[in-house]
Amino acid sequence: MTMSSGKKHIILGVHVLDRMKDAGEVQKLFTKYGAHIKTRLGLHEVRGDFCAPGGIILLEMHGDEAVCRELGTKLQAIDGIEVKEMIFTHPEV
Repeated sequence: MTMSSGKKHIILGVHVLDRMKDAGEVQKLFTKYGAHIKTRLGLHEVRGDFCAPGGIILLEMHGDEAVCRELGTKLQAIDGIEVKEMIFTHPEV
């Protein structure tokens, strides 16, 4: 698959295996890179009074592509965190 020229729309999927252990470190990075996070959506299993220990966070990134990818790299370096990247290219208007 080749990329056409245009604006890249970067989405990071962050899989957190143990929210209690990793939330602090993940949140510090989210705060540091906050100017590059356009949208943040957290997904986790909830049943009655039970919240699953893991979850998925979707980040819609904004701004410099290298900085956006740097956040993904730093998150991935945390033990128990998995990061996947989706890139969509939109034509310039």
